[in-house]
Amino acid sequence: MIQRDEYLQKLISFKDKELIKVITGIRRCGKSTLFKLFQQYLIDNGVEQDQIISINFEDLDFEHINNYRILYDTIKSKLNKNKKYYIFLDEIQHVENFEKAVDSLYIKKNVDLYITGSNAFFLSGELATLLSGRYVEIKMLPLSFKEYLSAVDDNISMDRKFSLYFEQGGFPYLLNIPNESDKIDYLKGIYNTIVLKDIVTRIKISDVSILESIVKFMFDNIGNSTSAKKISDTLTSYGRKVTAPTVEKYLTALVDSFILQKVNRYDISGKQHLKTAEKYYVTDLGLQRFLLNKNKLNLGHNLENLVFLELIRRGYKVYIGKIDSLEVDFIAEGFGYTNYYQVALTVKDENTLTRELKPLNSIKDHNPKYLLTTDLTPETSYNGIRQINVVDWLLNK
Repeated sequence: MIQRDEYLQKLISFKDKELIKVITGIRRCGKSTLFKLFQQYLIDNGVEQDQIISINFEDLDFEHINNYRILYDTIKSKLNKNKKYYIFLDEIQHVENFEKAVDSLYIKKNVDLYITGSNAFFLSGELATLLSGRYVEIKMLPLSFKEYLSAVDDNISMDRKFSLYFEQGGFPYLLNIPNESDKIDYLKGIYNTIVLKDIVTRIKISDVSILESIVKFMFDNIGNSTSAKKISDTLTSYGRKVTAPTVEKYLTALVDSFILQKVNRYDISGKQHLKTAEKYYVTDLGLQRFLLNKNKLNLGHNLENLVFLELIRRGYKVYIGKIDSLEVDFIAEGFGYTNYYQVALTVKDENTLTRELKPLNSIKDHNPKYLLTTDLTPETSYNGIRQINVVDWLLNK
């Protein structure tokens, strides 16, 4: 198993705290593996095997546990009031009214409860109301580049490792699939499960082709400002008539299923959040590569996508920055401070360098400013703006 140390440490830090630990993330990003890693940690630190109760609701062995009453009675029958129990409920959204069982288990003093879900639907509505203030959400992503490196052949050059990661994304199981066509089939399976099983079923979509057209449009426009009306107008011009409210509904579903990440804009000068022209990034670049022709990809925007994912992986709240008529790729807020980032494939051309530095130079505060590129040059500073190779930045060098 690939070690997911940062997520594991988060679980360890919340162990035995009176909070429900909720791990969310796109399908196949490693949530079940994280549970296994944490369960092994518990055993290594004195917890007996019978104190661990683990159910994966996508395992047919547990198909009969399909409502809250059966779930609660099944677990309750295994509890001894004189022991502490660690309960893991994986993909719990498959259980009808599961929040009632979760709430009843949570109030038991000898239970430490951990649950996962592959979409944000299960954290909305009644569950959020019922458990308000009583759970902590750990948002999980596919492998970071550092995690990816821990599992690939050391004989491959760093450039090659980065190229593979950049092209194929970070779904952990891909590393076990040597054949290129089989990798595509695996990604296709993830995509179809998310789109057909999670979204179409959940919001009862009758015309799946419209949803897929929207997904392709979004994948082809990552890093571009967009709106539901713009998408609606574009698809209608292609003969795929769809209203802006329908597009908005589908975009919300794509974000809730973690296939897309929405990023809002922030006016740096006016110090206010903006409600228009947001951007979207894909949660894993491998899915984009599967769905679109490889030759059509905008590598500059894909590099932005990679940096965005790393920033949220590190715990930042991320915005697109607006400074007068200029745009800053990312504002990263967290841990009591703010960083600014520009991302470019290369700035070897003087005009490109000037263009990329201009937004950062326009910001008058003294927060750290970074220019991330793939250029293999030593770290350089331009009026306090640090140009760093993106691989070094990903590895925290």
